[in-house]
Amino acid sequence: MPEHRVTPPTPPADGKLKGPASYFPSIEKTYGRPIQDWLDIVADRLDTERHMDVVAWLKSEHGMGHGHANAIVAYVKAKLTS
Repeated sequence: MPEHRVTPPTPPADGKLKGPASYFPSIEKTYGRPIQDWLDIVADRLDTERHMDVVAWLKSEHGMGHGHANAIVAYVKAKLTS
């Protein structure tokens, strides 16, 4: 597992995630994989690829919609740079 592993946020008491993470429940339901899987593969790809290249890869290789792909990449990128 990469040293720079990004984990999903803990949902707040009201259960409503904000920002890119608000897409995570829909992503899990739509694509049938835990969000941690997506965070791990995106974190690895961001080591060598640009944001929009990873978004394009998620869309072409995994059939993700643009909003879902961008939400995952934006969340991971923000966590890796903070």
